[in-house]
Amino acid sequence: MSDGGTLLPVLERLFAGPRESRLTLDAFFAGLEMRSYAFVIAALSLPNCVPTGIPLLSTVTGVPMLLLVAQAAMGRSTPTLPRFLGARTLPRGRLQDCLARGRPHIEWLEDMVHPRREWWVRGTRRRALQAALTVMIVVLALPIPFDNLLPAWAILFFCLALLERDGVMAMLGWLFTILTALWTAFLLIVGPLVVIGLAKSLF
Repeated sequence: MSDGGTLLPVLERLFAGPRESRLTLDAFFAGLEMRSYAFVIAALSLPNCVPTGIPLLSTVTGVPMLLLVAQAAMGRSTPTLPRFLGARTLPRGRLQDCLARGRPHIEWLEDMVHPRREWWVRGTRRRALQAALTVMIVVLALPIPFDNLLPAWAILFFCLALLERDGVMAMLGWLFTILTALWTAFLLIVGPLVVIGLAKSLF
């Protein structure tokens, strides 16, 4: 789901050009190559990383993630968007301004997230990570109450690991995957018991 190389130079290359020229979403994803999957999935996971209280937010964001994972599994190098969406454009001048304002934050992020312990994101471990990422997306998309925060963080850490070849982020993703499994099992076991107890007390 991601190629090597840090993100900032890639964005600089994509946004370079006359300020009056425009960049389509299709061209943006093509420039990111396989990295585009991790980039978009990370962006979709962010709203779930904080308790918002918005009903079904995890399902609304999780289903597009599953579609992206399916496209990646089919071997597509970049996400395939509907034509009307992929043709949408933004002026490069505005993108260049946004990148200039966001550069300190991106540089800070790349100081925190950068290539290290890359064996965690290569070979068999990489495939295991991608499988765990898919499972976490499925868990996130399921409408299980109080069960979106932990898988969202697991997804974000896994995507950062893929984007920057960062083994430490991969390890954090695995930690949150284990926590998600334990918490989900607790909810599935205790939840029905709580409902039965409430029903008995009411009736």
